[in-house]
Amino acid sequence: MRPTTVRPVAERPGAAGGGTGRWSPRLWALLLVLAGNMLIDALEVSVAVVALPSIGGDLGAGPTSLQWVMSGFAVGFGAVILFGTRLVERLGRRRVYLAAVTVFAVASLAGALAGAAWFLIVTRVVKGVCAALTAPTGLAIITSTFPEGPARNRAVSVYSLFGASGFSLGLVLSGLLTEVSWRWTFAFPAPVAAVLLLVGLRLVPEQRGKSRADGGRSYELPTALGLPAALLALVYGIGNVPVHGWSAPGTLVAFALAAALCALVVFRERRAEHPLLPLRVLAQPALRRSAFGAAALNGSYLGLLFVVTFQLQALLGWSPARTGLALLPAALPLALSAAYSGRMVQRFGAARLIAVGYLAPPLGYALYLRASVPTRYATEVLPTLLLLGAAFVLCFAALHMQALTAAPKAEPGIASGVYQTAVQFGAALMLALVAALMSAHRPGPGASSADVLAGYHPALLLITAVGIAGLAVSVTGVLPRRTHRPSPS
Repeated sequence: MRPTTVRPVAERPGAAGGGTGRWSPRLWALLLVLAGNMLIDALEVSVAVVALPSIGGDLGAGPTSLQWVMSGFAVGFGAVILFGTRLVERLGRRRVYLAAVTVFAVASLAGALAGAAWFLIVTRVVKGVCAALTAPTGLAIITSTFPEGPARNRAVSVYSLFGASGFSLGLVLSGLLTEVSWRWTFAFPAPVAAVLLLVGLRLVPEQRGKSRADGGRSYELPTALGLPAALLALVYGIGNVPVHGWSAPGTLVAFALAAALCALVVFRERRAEHPLLPLRVLAQPALRRSAFGAAALNGSYLGLLFVVTFQLQALLGWSPARTGLALLPAALPLALSAAYSGRMVQRFGAARLIAVGYLAPPLGYALYLRASVPTRYATEVLPTLLLLGAAFVLCFAALHMQALTAAPKAEPGIASGVYQTAVQFGAALMLALVAALMSAHRPGPGASSADVLAGYHPALLLITAVGIAGLAVSVTGVLPRRTHRPSPS
C-alpha cells in the first residue's frame, strides 16, 4: 500500500494560515468551490418537499410514488457512503469528486425534463449517489490541503455552515421556483454544478489512488450492492401494500427479497477480510444509540414535513412559496446555530444534549395531532416546527460526535459511514411508511375537510411513535451504568 500524495494548492507553506493567518486567493477559491458543492448537495434533501403536490398533479402520481422523489435521494446517498470511501481511496479524490459533480449536473437537467415519475425517481437516486461521493470527499480535500490548526478549523466551519444552510435555502428556493414550474426546482442545480466543475478543474488538487494487493476484493461488492438493494425491496414492498394488499405476489416477493439480501450481507460481512461494517465497530453501544437516534429523528422529521406539505397545500390552499416559508422554522435554527454546535457538545456533553433535545419531537408531534379544521398555522403548526428546530439544534451534531467518539481507534471514518447510512436509510424507510399510511387512509372524492384531516392521523401516530422510541433510546445514554459488585465471601 503506497502513501497518497497530494499536490498542495497553496504557493508556499503558511499560505493557508500557518504563519500569517491569511489565505491565498487560490485557497479561498478552492474552499468556495467545495462549500458551494456542499450547499447544492444539502439543497437536494429539501428541494423536493414543497414541490411534491405539483409533481403529483402533473405526472399523475400518488403519495406512494411521490415519496420516492424524496427517499430516492436518501437511498442513493446511504447506498454509497460506506462503499464510496474505499472507491475514493482506490481511484483518487480529484477523479471521483469531479466525475460525481459532472454526473450530478447531468442528472439535474434530466430530472427537470422527466416525463414520468419513474424517470424522475431514477435521477434522484443518481444524485444521491453523487452527493455521497462529493460531500465526504470535499471534507477530505479540505483536511489534506489546509494545515492543522486555526486554518483548517476555519475552513471546516465554512464548509459545515454551507451544508447546514442548504436545507433551509432549499425550502425557500423550491417554493419560489415551483410557483413557475416544479421542473425549475430540479433544473437550477445543473448550471451551478457546471460552474463549480469548471472552476474545480483548475483548483481541486491531484491525489494518487491506493493500489491494493488483493486486486479490489476489499471493495466488498456483495455488501455494497446488497444493503441498498434490500432497502429498495423493502420500500417497494411497503408501497405495494396499500395498492395491492399484503398477500399480493409482488408484496410477498419484495419482502422475501429484502430479508434474503439482509441475510446475505450479514453472512458476507462475518467472513470478509475487509468488511464494510466491522462487528467491532457495530458492537459499540454509543454508536448504536447514535445511529438509531439519528435515523428516528431524521425519519420522523422528514415524514412530518411530507404530511405538513400536503396539508397546507390541500387543506388550506397555500401556494408552494408560502408553504416553503412556513416550513422554515423547522430548519432555520440548525443553520443559525451550526457554528456553535461543537462548543455546545464540549460544554454539556453529547449524551445530555441528545436526551434533552429529544424531549421536543414527541411533544411537537403530539401537539400536531390536535390540529383542527381549518388548521391554524400560528397555534397548531408553528409550535411543532419550532420544537423540531430546537431538537435539531441540540441533537444532530451531538449524535454525530457521539458516534465518532464511540468508534475504536483509527476507525472514525467507518463509524461516520455507519451513522450517515442510518440517517439516510431511516429517512427512506419512514417516508415509505408515512406515504403508505396516507394512501391507505385517503378518503374518496367529495370527502369533507374533517375526513381528509382524519386520513393523516395514522401517519402522524406512526411519526409520534418513532419520536418516542428515539427519546427512549437516547435516555439510556445518561442513565447510570450498573456495576457488578463482588459478593462477600
